[in-house]
Amino acid sequence: MKPDELDWAALAAELDEYGCALTPRLLTPDQCRELAALYDEPRHFRATIDMARYRFGAGQYRYFRYPLPEPVAALRAAFYPHLLPIARDWAARLGHPAPWPDDLEEWLARCHDAGQTRPTPILLRYGPGDWNALHRDLYGDLVFPLQVVFGLDTDYTGGEFLLVEQRPRAQSRGTATALKQGHALIFTTRDRPVRSSRGWSAAPVRHGVSTVRTGRRHTLGLVFHDAT
Repeated sequence: MKPDELDWAALAAELDEYGCALTPRLLTPDQCRELAALYDEPRHFRATIDMARYRFGAGQYRYFRYPLPEPVAALRAAFYPHLLPIARDWAARLGHPAPWPDDLEEWLARCHDAGQTRPTPILLRYGPGDWNALHRDLYGDLVFPLQVVFGLDTDYTGGEFLLVEQRPRAQSRGTATALKQGHALIFTTRDRPVRSSRGWSAAPVRHGVSTVRTGRRHTLGLVFHDAT
């Protein structure tokens, strides 16, 4: 299945309800293994981050460099036009600007003009005991409000994807998702609209990963704005 073939109305409704939405399988096991294997080819990456060093959690991730590997670039380009109407709808509800053009390359050019020139697609690797602290992938003033993560492995336990949302005048709400191999999870980058007694409010959202208990967990993350 390709992103063009997904039921986007159903995914948009799930995003409205939970702030995240899980797709059917989009990548074959072979495609997942090929993407995970890129981790051991340093020429594809501009930076490697040790999460424990920066107190981000435990584990490691690598940011891709331009030009992106073809499968990564193709997935980023395929998702953008389907996420764009959702992003614009959310902005309209909140009364926020919607600066995102129809074309991904034009949007990335605007990021670059604003000094956000470093690519943000990311490959993450976790082993037993590794985890990712709750955070947001903002990287600069220009932000796309949705992003996507793909599960690439099957041989691990734990490592659920976590989404924590601060509800207006209420306690935070958490959502945990087991990310299966080849499936993608679409989720909120920074905040999302939720109904309140005063209309629509922006609910802040952070995401992370629970502790991996056994095995190795690779994921591919697609962020649709570049970094300073």
